[in-house]
Amino acid sequence: MHVIRMKNCAFFARHGVLDAEETLGQRFYVDAELTVEAGEALAQDHIDATVDYGVAFGVIQEIVTGRRRLLIEALALEMAQALCDRFPRIVSAAVTVRKPNAPVQGVLDYVEVTVVWPQ
Repeated sequence: MHVIRMKNCAFFARHGVLDAEETLGQRFYVDAELTVEAGEALAQDHIDATVDYGVAFGVIQEIVTGRRRLLIEALALEMAQALCDRFPRIVSAAVTVRKPNAPVQGVLDYVEVTVVWPQ
């Protein structure tokens, strides 16, 4: 096995429960930790035997910038499932979504949710 980590992928999107979140939008940050069957990728130095992280980024981007989700939990789950579906060599995907401008009455750096698929 090997692990591919993609950190702080940044996207502008309109997710959230409040109407203002849809209207204004905000930046979301995504981390993906992909546990991958090594197969022959490491020994053979062959991209087709592993996960192309450029393609994986595109999968994440399409989902984050696509239709609105009310919950970042649902957003993270959809990304994790899509990555596992797209790349059969992924044994598990842990996807973290950070929302720095969460609408709370108080000061915080961000709200963060991590979903692991399969569970």
